Amino acid sequence: MDKLIMGRYIPGNSVIHRLDPRSKLLVMIAFVFVIFLANDWLGYGLLVAYTFLAIFLSKIRIGYFLRGLRPMLGLILFTVIFQMLFTPGTHLVFKFWIINITTESMINAVYIFFRFVLIIFMSTILTLTTPPLTLADGIETGLSPLKKIKVPVHELGLMLSISLRFIPTLMDDTTMIMNAQRARGMDFGEGNLIQKIRSVIPILIPLFVSSFRRADDLAVAMESRGYQGGDNRSKYRLLKWRRNDSLSIFSLLLVILLLIAWNKLK
Repeated sequence: MDKLIMGRYIPGNSVIHRLDPRSKLLVMIAFVFVIFLANDWLGYGLLVAYTFLAIFLSKIRIGYFLRGLRPMLGLILFTVIFQMLFTPGTHLVFKFWIINITTESMINAVYIFFRFVLIIFMSTILTLTTPPLTLADGIETGLSPLKKIKVPVHELGLMLSISLRFIPTLMDDTTMIMNAQRARGMDFGEGNLIQKIRSVIPILIPLFVSSFRRADDLAVAMESRGYQGGDNRSKYRLLKWRRNDSLSIFSLLLVILLLIAWNKLK
């Protein structure tokens, strides 16, 4: 559980840390779409260079990203193998029954792997360099135009900020409960699949109880302090758009233009 990086924040004073959360959100969302513009080694090389430049500027060790990637390796490998086995092609490399592995399918599988890894790395940069509450403020500000159609933007931002805030707490609670169960002789790796599923129950029940108790305490605390949301509520954290935020948007636009130009020149 300590390898899960969602909701984690590493304090720092790097260029990426000082960016406005709105600019980081825009870059992250745009990057997810931009990555599909790459369809050859040069395009993916450019995206890899852009991602590792962002990691370098964040001053966060690459080992932390690799450890955080481990929980997703099963899904990534399943998708990569599925693409390699069932993507059609003309240059046959291996054939067994209905399985045809071609050069095109292997290359496509590598591209899929790069897409997963790059998207996870970029989202990790966003999470590790942005405090959860600041990230929620950025999302709420970005959704503010939806107020005109009566969307409860403030309530959505509040729920998101609370969710992000308590993800690390829930992970710590889960680790503590698992350690307590192990101290009582529980082994979570023994038995078949059904027995492993049953071994999760002693974790879920106390975790749900502690989560509901914490939610009730939070609701009582907010009510006792007279919490009222809405437009009339002032903010302690004020977001400021700076020159580096514009440069971050410009850098991604430059990558987009280079990819489009390269695709047209081929």
